[in-house]
Amino acid sequence: MTEEKINKEAIEESKEVVEEKVETPEEVVEETQEEVKEEPKKENPRDRKRRSFEPTREEIVAAWTPKTKLGQQTKDGKIKSIDEILDNNQKILESQIVDALVNLKSDLISIGQAKGKFGGGKRRAWRQTQRKTREGNVPTFSTLAVIGDENGHIGIGGGKAMETLPARDKAIRKAKINIQKITRDCAGFDCSCDDAHTVPFEVTGKCGSVRVTLIPAAQGTGLVVANELKKVLKLAGIKDVHSKVFGRSRTTFNLVKACIAALEKTNARNKK
Repeated sequence: MTEEKINKEAIEESKEVVEEKVETPEEVVEETQEEVKEEPKKENPRDRKRRSFEPTREEIVAAWTPKTKLGQQTKDGKIKSIDEILDNNQKILESQIVDALVNLKSDLISIGQAKGKFGGGKRRAWRQTQRKTREGNVPTFSTLAVIGDENGHIGIGGGKAMETLPARDKAIRKAKINIQKITRDCAGFDCSCDDAHTVPFEVTGKCGSVRVTLIPAAQGTGLVVANELKKVLKLAGIKDVHSKVFGRSRTTFNLVKACIAALEKTNARNKK
């Protein structure tokens, strides 16, 4: 009798445990939905986050002490648009002027190459060179930065320093000083929209042996250009374009400069 009671008690306890663990399908769905909501979004590795020690745009403008007449007018609020400066062909000597008037985005062009077997390293933003001295080899880093507001303003600048971050900061500062305005339009022969999404006409730019021709395209075509030129055209606000490239296009430095020279010619008809 004692064995039968023990077996019955064990069976009842196992049933209670099973009943506690069984979940309704609705509860399972709610738990899975909560897990999906809690999962963090995947970040794009190309989006560069601002570091904690880097000042924001507002902090840079607030701590700025103008040294030129144009900078003082901008700080006082007399100049409210970057187009007022560019249309009058005034020379920008302080990068904070651009920070105060335009909300810019920046990117680095891959002009260097990492070390690899038989010269097959991956492309990178830093180009490293060395100088022979009595103390030994002195390395220097150079980079090429492009800035833009994705609304018809673009600038490019190069920087060189003993370390990577100072070279990047110098390149971005020079790119802001070299900012320029470009003209966009809907000029595709098979497109009749009201959005300014491509170049107004066929333009060609040259730098060294590289020639880049930008051809208007219909809306939805995309950027049919080299990967490094996509960075430039995207920041300039051009969404659709065809291209033709001649010369040694592997020289990325000249390739990007030729593209900028082509974009400059979009203002030719407006000057006339």
